[in-house]
Amino acid sequence: MNSLAPQPDADTTAWRILHDEKAGVWVDHFDGHWLVQTRDARFPGYLKEMAKGVASSIYWRPRDKAASTAPEKIWGETLSERFPVLENGAKFWIDFDSGYSSGIFLDQRLNRRRVSGNSRKGQRVLNTFAYTGGFSVMAALSGATTTTSDLSKTYLNWTWDNFRINGLDPDAHYGAKGDTFDWLGALAKKGRTFHGIVLDPPTFSRSGKKTFRTGSNYADLAALAVSVLEPGGWILCCANTHRLRLDQFEKDVFEGIRRRGRSVESCESSPMPPEFHGDDYLKSLWVVVG
Repeated sequence: MNSLAPQPDADTTAWRILHDEKAGVWVDHFDGHWLVQTRDARFPGYLKEMAKGVASSIYWRPRDKAASTAPEKIWGETLSERFPVLENGAKFWIDFDSGYSSGIFLDQRLNRRRVSGNSRKGQRVLNTFAYTGGFSVMAALSGATTTTSDLSKTYLNWTWDNFRINGLDPDAHYGAKGDTFDWLGALAKKGRTFHGIVLDPPTFSRSGKKTFRTGSNYADLAALAVSVLEPGGWILCCANTHRLRLDQFEKDVFEGIRRRGRSVESCESSPMPPEFHGDDYLKSLWVVVG
């Protein structure tokens, strides 16, 4: 049995506190509230003992349940509404009843920190497939003007709530509801450019008659992205899949960039947070494009 991962730092109250791929048990700690996912359809009772003195409540959902299924309260305090957590000093709203994810994907913590460190006043940052806008919040807190794109009006509204809880004015930033591919094409036609772009698509998605698969369509996405990227700008390219090897992912990203006549100035692979040990499903490339 794995031990509990310690709190990463004082400015972070949300992290993967237990990651046991072999046993099929994953526990996310959200400021004292545990959200447990399991491969089996039975709750692992030993977690109640592990939670004592660490958590105030435990909620659980088997991974094979539909994304819209709310988790079941197993132990402790009842959560009747959403609540805030800290990550890298920024605040984010969490809602256990929201479906597949509760507000932020914890495996992106280090990437969000890097976006913050590479954003500043006077820059424009585009966050695509944005979900609740975590990358947008971090860029905006560093002074950048952000554009946040997502298919869901619900998630865009959640993004603005995350802006407000951090003292940011949503009216000073931009939201783009709709398909990322459509928006990238429209932005390119208008001559809009950005100093940084976040590409964190789902492994598979369908919008109208169009489908996107990380393993076969990422070069197309990268090509569209660089068409609106300033020379010397950065792209954070992410792929959430066990099936795609990192070297193949890098090859696909480079192909898309060069398809537009642009050059790769540098490329670094970004690791997941250390508590996600023994699992390499999230591939992240930090690419500077000439």
